[in-house]
Formats: sequence, C-alpha cells, structure tokens
Amino acid sequence: MVGFLIALLSGALMSVQGVFNTQVTKTSGIWVANAFVQFSAFLVCMCVWLFTDRSSFATLLKVEPKYMLLGGVLGAGITYTVIKGMELLGPARAVMLIVVAQLIVAYVIELFGWFGVEKQPLEVRKVVGMGVAIAGIVIFKWK
Repeated sequence: MVGFLIALLSGALMSVQGVFNTQVTKTSGIWVANAFVQFSAFLVCMCVWLFTDRSSFATLLKVEPKYMLLGGVLGAGITYTVIKGMELLGPARAVMLIVVAQLIVAYVIELFGWFGVEKQPLEVRKVVGMGVAIAGIVIFKWK
C-alpha cells in the first residue's frame, strides 16, 4: 500500500513540477529553467544526504554497468521534454501521453528483461490495459 501511495505522489509531483517548470521558461528560457531545476534538485539531495544517509560517493565507482550512471543525463532530457510537451499540448494532454509512454516503455523493459530487470512473460490483460489507456487518450483528445 505504501508503494501505491508513493507512486501516486510521484505522479502528482511530476505534474505540478511540469507546470512550474513550463511557467519558469516563459521568463528565463528552457535551458536556464532546466539547469535551475537540476541544480536545485542537487542542493536538496545534498542537504538530505548530509542529515541522513552519508554513504560514500566512491560507491558510485562500483556501479556496473557504467551506463546506469546516466540517470542525471536522462533527467535533463525528461525535464526538457516535459516542459515542451506541456507548453505545446497543455498539462493534461501532455501528462496523459507521458504516462502512457512510461507504461509502454516500462512494460517493454520487463518483457525483454533489459537493464537488469527480471524478464516477465507477455500477458494479454496488460496489453489490453495499455490499449484501454491509449483509447482514453483518444477519447480525451476528441473534440
């Protein structure tokens, strides 16, 4: 149940952050806003680290495969695409497409067992569920 609530909170925070970031770009520019978002996230993480975890940064050198360390690079791309998506489509449409894309890509990762994730069998009910989500987008967008 805790995982379910955390995932819901994550989705809500991502939506609010996307709206905030899109508004910031109206004054600053997309890459200034993106840099500020990443830098402010870094500062928050460092403060929390100081008061909680305190594990060594040297442990990052032990991460294998090394491409797993590209999360921050992906984060910059995520921030950029969320801002542009919300700017061009509006928050609701952008978030719907973002969530469905996340669902599809996450399921493909599970199906093929990519990136160290345990491989899962293809399940028709999950494919139908994704189809329903896509149909929801079509209905939502319908004028």
